[in-house]
Amino acid sequence: MELIERLMPQYQFSEKHRLLTAARPAALLDAVLQPGVSDDPWARRFIQLRELPDRLRGALGGHSHLSTQAPFGIDNFTLLGRDGDREIALGLVGKFWQADYGQVLMAGPDHFAAFNEPGFVKLVLNFSTRPDAGGGTWLHTETRVFCNDRASTLRFTPYWWLIRPVSGLIRQRLLARVRDAALAAG
Repeated sequence: MELIERLMPQYQFSEKHRLLTAARPAALLDAVLQPGVSDDPWARRFIQLRELPDRLRGALGGHSHLSTQAPFGIDNFTLLGRDGDREIALGLVGKFWQADYGQVLMAGPDHFAAFNEPGFVKLVLNFSTRPDAGGGTWLHTETRVFCNDRASTLRFTPYWWLIRPVSGLIRQRLLARVRDAALAAG
């Protein structure tokens, strides 16, 4: 069974992307967590735009949780596990529709699995590899989101439809950056 299936067998929202590459599976999954791989200038601009109202409020003397935090990025995720050269899974818990993401820091995979406080959303982002008949490797990413109650579903749904196009572009660019880093590593 796939790691993502064990971590989040039930979900209300998902998106998938993939690309074909000549890179080896191990190099691809190693590259996922390589520092700087997820630091895409294009994605960074969208994150800045999303965070601008809260950061501006803080700069003007108002209450802002983000004023003391680094911009949102891969470091916000918790590593939930790796299955050899087949899959890596990362997780987030929060109220992503809030200006400050309402994130709850996870101590590890067990904490993530056990977390079920009402009003929050759990998200798993995975990267997996599959061999291609032509000799290459398919690099896949899937994002699954589980809203654990009606209130979180009602709050998350409009947010999902608003951010999904940008999220999809970020995932596609991230796949390309992972591929490029894996190929550069040899």
